[in-house]
Amino acid sequence: MKYSFPCNIRPDEEEGGWGFVVSFPDIYGANTGGKTFKESIILAEDCMVVALSAYIDLERDLPTPSPFQEGQELLTVQPLIAAQLDLYTAMREQGISRANLAERLGISIEDAARLLSLDYCTPIGEVLQALRAVGCETAVSERAA
Repeated sequence: MKYSFPCNIRPDEEEGGWGFVVSFPDIYGANTGGKTFKESIILAEDCMVVALSAYIDLERDLPTPSPFQEGQELLTVQPLIAAQLDLYTAMREQGISRANLAERLGISIEDAARLLSLDYCTPIGEVLQALRAVGCETAVSERAA
């Protein structure tokens, strides 16, 4: 999936280290940690989405995942978020503003902005409709873990 990002999870080796430190080499500012490895993974998934949301808020191009390397964990965004990221990317590539999207869909600018908000529980059908309005479709695929 194009929104699968490798992350590094290492034991906290600083004096008084208390757990694990997580960093994403491709996502600027995406750093977190947890007491256990499992907790670190859960927090890393949230951290990844928050950081990608910042790219949208700052109107920057989304990062491209680097190749997965031995010793890293590979985290993938949920399908709804992947569709929202696809919509954002398509809009940037085509120079479509939120106002343009709102006009195409016959909705308010605020509702168009919500389609791109990764922390708002947007119905997937609305995101897919917006993708069609910008001439795109999303395909979901699976692969062996």
